[in-house]
Amino acid sequence: MQINLSGHHVAITDAIQENVETKFGKVASHYPQLDSANITLTVERSSQSIEVTTQYLGAPVAVQASDHDMYSAIAQAAKKLESALAHRKGSVKGNRHDKPPVVDADALAS
Repeated sequence: MQINLSGHHVAITDAIQENVETKFGKVASHYPQLDSANITLTVERSSQSIEVTTQYLGAPVAVQASDHDMYSAIAQAAKKLESALAHRKGSVKGNRHDKPPVVDADALAS
């Protein structure tokens, strides 16, 4: 999975980049259909947040997490993304069978 990492009011250090690749690499190993993820890290006065957007099975999936620590925000976002992907996977798998055709009562009477 290709990870596009960008920062808003924050410098992306090697430690942050390694942490992001480790956490989201685990998610990518569970969902090999993921091609890429856009990750934006934002630092504000009282909170640090992360926003992740990706495409999974034809639908956009986006999660956001914030905390006072960037590393815990990254971990929360990875957990939320995995949960959102599992939900999306379940909704796609639930409609995999064709529904039986509707039969008219007039056709049965004949």
